[in-house]
Order: sequence, then structure tokens, then C-alpha cells
Amino acid sequence: MVNVVVSGALDAFDVTQMRFLHEASRLGDLHVLLWSDALAEALTGRPARFPEAERLYFLEAVRYVDNVVPVDELESTDLLPEIEGLAPDVWATYGDQKTLGKRSVCRAGRIEYRPFTSQDLAGYAVPCGNAWELPTERKKVIVTGCYDWLHSGHVRFFEEVSAHGDLYVAVGNDANVRHLKGEGHPMFPQELRRYMVQSIRYVTQAVVTKGMGWMDAAPNIEEIRPDAYAVNEDGDKPEKRAFCEEHGLEYIVLKREPADGLARRSSTVLRGF
Repeated sequence: MVNVVVSGALDAFDVTQMRFLHEASRLGDLHVLLWSDALAEALTGRPARFPEAERLYFLEAVRYVDNVVPVDELESTDLLPEIEGLAPDVWATYGDQKTLGKRSVCRAGRIEYRPFTSQDLAGYAVPCGNAWELPTERKKVIVTGCYDWLHSGHVRFFEEVSAHGDLYVAVGNDANVRHLKGEGHPMFPQELRRYMVQSIRYVTQAVVTKGMGWMDAAPNIEEIRPDAYAVNEDGDKPEKRAFCEEHGLEYIVLKREPADGLARRSSTVLRGF
């Protein structure tokens, strides 16, 4: 077993951070050493963009992460915190040109140092294959949405829906998102948004919608043949109710509530955050 560690505030919630975690996980079991709010500000000179509890919740939901360990004390970004029971084999980093101190620490501890460049993290291909064609004993549940800035509220929604069955997420195609929300939407292209959604461990498979309008996922539903369609209160539309009644799908409406102790998030509010 190879233990890979990353250390930092991990407060971006963006595709570069997700790609970094994904690539680092290919090296072995991935342990995230997550800086507390106070430590992040002390080491970087600025507050973390999201509070520790929210960063912890989000990272624990990322399918590439095996373990998240909160860290309260660290003298320098060039050092690794000592974690009882964890012997690092690889220290993975990205976006940091000041590597001399880190390399020295790794040499002394006989740890492999693995910096990732922007070229290493380019692209965001999603695995091929249709998971809905595999046998399963659980119900299949589909949800739809734009997921333009993936945040803890989305993760909580996926977590809740996945309790009802295998979760399929239909991510709105660019043309339809623009049609429904206007010019300037979406912020991110459909394949990037699909990649981010697929990176959450509660999601069985993410696909891009093939239709238009509020029921842009209708062609995908014909392929996946889910047992249920889940929405939150904001996404409850007459068109969706009528579609489910016509096609014999269970219609599940969940309250739009954040995970315990976390702030309510909205992609609209987070634009330009």
C-alpha cells in the first residue's frame, strides 16, 4: 500500500483542485491533510474561501480521497505535519514553485516528492461506459441540473438522493442552460461540469442531457430507465411532475437544506466568488 499525502487549505472547489486530487490518487491511497481556518490564514496570509467544516465535508465526498485529517499546527508550508499512524510514501503538490524546502524534507524522510504541473492536470475526461446497463439490486434514481459551480449544497443533495438508490445525474447541456438562464450561462462547459459531478462518490454516473427545456433529460431517461426522479424544492416544476406521472416514475421532492452546520450555498451567488 502506497500512502500519498497532500497538505493544504484545499479551498478552491474547482476543476484544477479536483484534477489534482484525481491524479494524486492514481499514485496510491490519498490522505488529505486539511489545514484549519486559523492555520490556513497563518500560512497563506488570507482567510480560506470556505470554512473548515465545509471543506472537510466536500473533500470527504470526493471519490478520489481515502482519508481527510484536520491539521491545526504546522510551522511552514515546507513541512508535513506528523500524523499518528500515517507514514507518507509520496507528497503530492501543485501550483507551488517554491519546492526546495519540500524536496529537502522528502529526502530526509525518504518520501517521494511529486509536484503536478498545469500540463499534468489538463483535461477532464469522464470514464466511458453505461453504468445503468450493469445489474443492480437497487433502484435507479435520476436528478437533473446545471451544477455550474459544484458546492456543498449539491453534494448534500447527491448524498440524500443516493439513499434512495443508484444515483444518475443528468447535467444540463450548454445550449439548454443558456436557453433557460440567459446569456453568460453556464460559466463552465458541460464536460467540465459533468467531470466535477462524476467526482462525487455518491454519484453512480453523470451524463450530459440530450434535450431542451425543463425536461432536457427526457432522452437520457429513456436510455437509463430510472425508477424515480428526484428534485429539491427549487427544482420542483409542473413539467417534471407531469412527465413522471405519464411515465410511471416515482417523483421525490427533497427540502433544500445544507448539511448540519454548513452555510446554504447557491451557484448563482458563488459566480465570481
